[in-house]
Amino acid sequence: MFQFRPQNGSGEDMGKTSCTIEIQAAFILSSFVTFFSGLLILFFSRLCWRALKKWRDIKGAGLLLGLVLSHSFGDRHLKRHHFHGVFRDRIEMLLSAQTFVGQVLVILVFVLSIGSLIIYFINSTDPVRSCSSYQDKTIPIDLTFNAFFSFYFGLRFLAADDKVKFWWQMNSIVDIFTIPPTFISYYLKSNWLGLRFLRALRLLELPQILQILRATRTSNSVKFSKLLAIVLSTWFTAAGFIHLVENSGDPWLKGRNSQNISYFESIYLVMATTSTVGFGDVVAKTALGRTFIMFFTLGSLILFANYVPEMVELFANKRKYTSSYGVLKGKKFIVVCGNITVDSVAAFLRNFLRHKSGEINTEIVFLGEAPPSLELETIFKCYMAYTTFVSGSALKWEDLRRVAVESAEACLIIANPFCSDLHAEDTSNIMRVLSIKNYHPQTRVIIQILQSHNKVFLPKIPTWSWIGGDNIICFAELTLGFISQGCLVPGLCTFLTSLFVEQNRKISPKWPWQKYFFNGLKNKILTQRLSDDFAGMSFPEVSRLCFVKMHLLLIAIEQKPTVHGYCGLVLNPSAQVKLHKNTLGFFIAESAKEVRRAFFYCTSCHSDVHVPELIEECSCKHKSHRFTTGATVAVKRNSLKEFPGTERQNFQESPLNFSPDAKTFPHEVQQDFSQLDSTGMFHWCKATALENVILKRSDKSKHEFQNHVVACIFGDAHSTLMGLRNFVMPLRASNYTRQELKDIVFIGSLDYLQREWRFLRNFPQIYILPGSALYSGDLHAVNIEECSMCAVLSSPSKSASSPTLADTDTIMATLAIGSLKIRCHTQTTSEPQSSRGCNGYSEKSGYRRIPILTELKNPSNVHFIEQLGGMEGDLSGTSLHLSTSFATGTVFSGSFLDSLLATAFYNYHVLELLQMLVTGGISSQLEHHLDKDKFSGVPKSYSTILSGTTRCKLGLLSLNQTILSDIQPRKTFGQLFCGSLDSIGILCLGLYRMMDEEERNPERKRGVH
Repeated sequence: MFQFRPQNGSGEDMGKTSCTIEIQAAFILSSFVTFFSGLLILFFSRLCWRALKKWRDIKGAGLLLGLVLSHSFGDRHLKRHHFHGVFRDRIEMLLSAQTFVGQVLVILVFVLSIGSLIIYFINSTDPVRSCSSYQDKTIPIDLTFNAFFSFYFGLRFLAADDKVKFWWQMNSIVDIFTIPPTFISYYLKSNWLGLRFLRALRLLELPQILQILRATRTSNSVKFSKLLAIVLSTWFTAAGFIHLVENSGDPWLKGRNSQNISYFESIYLVMATTSTVGFGDVVAKTALGRTFIMFFTLGSLILFANYVPEMVELFANKRKYTSSYGVLKGKKFIVVCGNITVDSVAAFLRNFLRHKSGEINTEIVFLGEAPPSLELETIFKCYMAYTTFVSGSALKWEDLRRVAVESAEACLIIANPFCSDLHAEDTSNIMRVLSIKNYHPQTRVIIQILQSHNKVFLPKIPTWSWIGGDNIICFAELTLGFISQGCLVPGLCTFLTSLFVEQNRKISPKWPWQKYFFNGLKNKILTQRLSDDFAGMSFPEVSRLCFVKMHLLLIAIEQKPTVHGYCGLVLNPSAQVKLHKNTLGFFIAESAKEVRRAFFYCTSCHSDVHVPELIEECSCKHKSHRFTTGATVAVKRNSLKEFPGTERQNFQESPLNFSPDAKTFPHEVQQDFSQLDSTGMFHWCKATALENVILKRSDKSKHEFQNHVVACIFGDAHSTLMGLRNFVMPLRASNYTRQELKDIVFIGSLDYLQREWRFLRNFPQIYILPGSALYSGDLHAVNIEECSMCAVLSSPSKSASSPTLADTDTIMATLAIGSLKIRCHTQTTSEPQSSRGCNGYSEKSGYRRIPILTELKNPSNVHFIEQLGGMEGDLSGTSLHLSTSFATGTVFSGSFLDSLLATAFYNYHVLELLQMLVTGGISSQLEHHLDKDKFSGVPKSYSTILSGTTRCKLGLLSLNQTILSDIQPRKTFGQLFCGSLDSIGILCLGLYRMMDEEERNPERKRGVH
């Protein structure tokens, strides 16, 4: 096969003999004959076994089969089969390295394979065309190694289920082409290199060996070992083939084009080819070598362009992202962990950096459990002045030490609201809090929780501290609370949502209502310590003064410590409440610069000032500079600067406003405290059986609901619970009388609602209709024509192939309900249109649309609902918060809740204010202090008075048919604001009025202004 050129006689003195063509052919053919003969035998055996089995199935219980199944023969057969099964199981345990002996066996085979490869490297220094005699000490050693490999090969063969598949495995091919030539060499008393270079393929077992030895424990180290094994085995094997063919020459030319090339030069040629450089100093001259190089070059392009850079990246990232964060003295930083993805990081940075634009001196250290993707790295590079990424887990103290949690201003934990298992996401984040608090109890933690029932575990952590700034942002509680408030007061969820969104996009309004709408987006809700000159004044007096002289809307204050050190946040307190020094006020304004006027105000210097811009720090007396806290949250309303002097346009057509009232409305019935819960915060009743609240379509006449709330639920027996208790609680708040409570009717799957019922059974006036909101018969069965609001809640978490499909059910239900037009038979001029379905009433047609509030998981899906707008001038292609549906209060999305994480860090007071507004008047800290009251012996009546009667009420009042009709003059919002505050103590926050002229607004839609 290969030509041998005669050597000098010195070769024999060195223990080398010349290899004839016959000897080389014997070494090569031994491997090929073994491989193909074994393959043929296995195929033939398989065919014979299948034929015998088929024949036995056809013949049935014949004579031969009866003999086989005889008692004595059957017992021996079963015993032999049992012994064979046990023996093979033991072998499989050995080969899979499940036992200590098996691990030793696998490691020994790998070590001996490397030893055999080293012997090949030593022998490769001799000419390929020579054969080593048994005077060479390495030959007996290699023979011993291969004898052990033969034993290991036999064990693997016995353990294999599919013998043919085993024959084609990589390790089997290596053994077949390297073991037989060794026994041929024992017979011929000489050895030849041949195909022994294939033993380099055993390097592919390196990752498994390292794992057995516990040398690789991280995913990166395992991946790096695999890539390294692939590259090294490929290089050594390819170099061995080049070394063989280049030294032997082409067989058909009888070796005339051979060249003397060492194994090291072969490796050099392979590496140069892999790198696609090709220096030209070492080249292949044989046709076999060049053909191999042609195909190897194509493979090397993949190898070099994929594996080698990936190895370098793994090594670089290991050093880049596993190093410790360097704490600089005087440099503030926070740690962010949890759901670190492209979307969550981009949203967090957008919200965190906008609070104090240009004044950010706090660095953000992201602690991610996986290396960042290319998109995430791009974001970090764009914000490299503010961000640092460290790879690790908050569950490990070692990683917490690397990010210096003990020195951080706070640790923020991001949740994934789009995950499939909300409970698992919450529990993992709670475990992160527990790990952080155990590592350093004083670390301030702000966490996002998806399900409300999971937040109760956090205050139970011994080192959890509300006073220290620890806080909880519960998505389910806030989302359903917003929708619930929108059911009580149409448009209120839009008003509250607008307090916490910010729009930087420039829009050119086409119609007047859009101008008012977009101007209101400039406002924010901020906090500011009030001037000491306000001490001793009542809240209505201070609020009126701030509105008239400073164009600021003061809506709440923080009272001095009342119960056990709790600083009470009070919305629109009564005139009996006097302000103290250093009182914290909550304002609605455009910037922190404007609210500082309330701090700089001086009675002596500013009493005759009528231009707000002139109210600055005066020099008549020294006022200590206090820290100003502010939370950048966006508010949608007409700019407050326009209210005091702006004429009210079409006011008779828009006679609605928001009125939080601290004293409750006149002629209100006295509360029956025996019907409230233990905190006095909510209406309560004895547990009601589920079968007593289930409605039937045929019983519509028995339940003539009017002015009720319909909630459309999409869920089944396997859906995650959304926590409908959070939707019901604001509708059952004790600051509303029992007579003011609206019936709540849920439409949905009974399998789902009965799982929620154990959390709802103690709330009065709740009903369930098993069915679907997509079926008009079920909608009419609950008398949806007479409802005050229909809330379409998004379905519990489901894995959708596209984000657009996440709101399929809610969009279809909205379109179905929106297509229903109800004829108004009983509506009169004396009945306020706001009482039931005013939004969407058309005098020309005599029909009105059912008032609806739809929740969207994906805000971009609003364009599917915008077609129901029915107005000219809709801004197509805009975001949710610039849409007509949002302006009219018919669409809500909780996507803005991500911004609350940054809000809670900068100013937790704003988060507390929001929680009190949307959850029925109770915040997490107030709830905690009320619980402490029970164990401290505080009388229940005191807790009830604190939490019930002193809470403000959010209402929607008509200017013509309510107590506001006596207020005169009221040509401007400023006059209305001052008149209602002076006369009856009602704080007007805005208007809910006609958005445009009837020609462009045929359905008389109303918007928040």
